[in-house]
Amino acid sequence: MAYQNIFTQLQLRGDYETGVPLGPHNDPRYGPFGYTYWLGKLGGTQIGPVYLGKLGLASLVFGTLAFCIIGLNFWAQVNWDPIQFVRQLFWLALEPPPAKYGLKILPPLQEGGWWLIAGFFLTLSVLLWWARTYVRAKQLGMGTHIAWAFASAIWLYLVLGFIRPLAMGSWSEAVPFGIFPHLDWTAAFSIRYGNLFYNPFHALSIVFLYGSALLFAMHGATILAVGRYGGEREIEQITDRGTASERAALFWRWTMGFNASMESVHRWAWWFAVLTTLTGGIGILLTGTVVDNWYLWAVEHHFALAYPATGVVDPATLPGAPQ
Repeated sequence: MAYQNIFTQLQLRGDYETGVPLGPHNDPRYGPFGYTYWLGKLGGTQIGPVYLGKLGLASLVFGTLAFCIIGLNFWAQVNWDPIQFVRQLFWLALEPPPAKYGLKILPPLQEGGWWLIAGFFLTLSVLLWWARTYVRAKQLGMGTHIAWAFASAIWLYLVLGFIRPLAMGSWSEAVPFGIFPHLDWTAAFSIRYGNLFYNPFHALSIVFLYGSALLFAMHGATILAVGRYGGEREIEQITDRGTASERAALFWRWTMGFNASMESVHRWAWWFAVLTTLTGGIGILLTGTVVDNWYLWAVEHHFALAYPATGVVDPATLPGAPQ
């Protein structure tokens, strides 16, 4: 019989796995809820148990409020027409307050007030979910690596919607809610500040983003390649190295020149993923607060070549030009 593992071929059915016992002061788990064939094609077949808890419940409540506020504003923009709502969904936006309101706590609802309220609820939801992730890990005796990886993503989110607007003195600097409007904001932001590609922290963020994809693909491919020898049982392979680990290590040394162990490759992947949003947030925060034009900065610091002389003077380089 040939063993294949592009998709899981063997689906187990037996007693439910309910997890380790919870302490007396914990909210109960809900489930398990049964088995599913289609999820079993990709991973485990058991659905549940689910632990929500007070932090998780509060996070879902505030996240739902934010989702409804954004969605209802989108719907109102198409005069409550469900067909137009579906057709224009990718182009609809909930914009932050205009610059004339600065950092006003609550401008008129139709001029950014709803954006601030939705943003407050969404941020509260995200932070509560982070707290839930941290507390769950501690109470299960795990490391808190997942919570801190999540915190790196939250850092970029907060820079875009809260920290940088505070530093710039206006909520108008924040990102709108919406799919294409968010992409339009990104393009306009890059053009406004002299091309974000010359921002070295943006460059680092892209390096770590592509590096994360490469590392995860290499690791996943390696484990699949030795799956016929039990390579997916990584804990057993770490503590009692068997033929799967030996073959994977030999292959890596032959092809890469060195061997990342089954433990170290996860540290590499964790750091690359975390540094994607960490460096990205630093690059965004420096834009407009420390550096006004990344291309001119790059030329000044020999990071980019200057354009050949054309006789046309950039007004931004003249004495007395607005900064």
